[in-house]
Amino acid sequence: MDVNLLFTALLAAVLVWFLLVRKLRAKSWIAKGVISEDGLAAIPPQRVGLWVFLGVVTSLFMLFIIIYRERSGFPDWRPLADPRMLWFNTALLVIASVALQRARNAAEQGRLGAQRINLTAAGIFTIGFLAGQTYAWREVAAAGHFMATNPADAFFYLLTGLHGLHLLGGLYVWAKATLNSWQEFEPDDVERAAGLRVSVALCSVYWHYLLLLWLVLFYMLSSS
Repeated sequence: MDVNLLFTALLAAVLVWFLLVRKLRAKSWIAKGVISEDGLAAIPPQRVGLWVFLGVVTSLFMLFIIIYRERSGFPDWRPLADPRMLWFNTALLVIASVALQRARNAAEQGRLGAQRINLTAAGIFTIGFLAGQTYAWREVAAAGHFMATNPADAFFYLLTGLHGLHLLGGLYVWAKATLNSWQEFEPDDVERAAGLRVSVALCSVYWHYLLLLWLVLFYMLSSS
């Protein structure tokens, strides 16, 4: 497969991704919502927006993976030895995902204390993952591997960096949900409690997705 064609397709995918993200920011689905037969909103609009966004992200990473596989078959490809730190980082992300699932379960059961603790723990472990990724970058650079050293090195920085950026974006939403969770509110404030449950649920879905994506990337980087 022609490399120029692959990178042209990559640029096109990035452009489409950028335009779709701008469209999602406009939140055009909120005005219409997802309406059931009885005229009531059946699905929270935030959930619809998240799934659309995840579809866009999946398309983007799939194209990167295809290009990675094709490029790794060229003679100048020299596989990068995986930093051992990546195994530790993977464990941190798994724990963060589990903590968010526990926070979601607690939110659905009305256990505010457990929800707060697990939400906070999820953020701490996620920040630990990102710090560990930065340390892994330093390990790779110290070994003499830089963006321009070899195509395999460039893809390592690109894929891990892009994944980290998506986690950083998730931390913004997580911070809002966590702050809202720790603020005192009346037990009969049904609307706020429902909104908090939706936020926690969306965070858990997003973290599970990024964990699965990272496992795919980690396997790919380790096996080629």
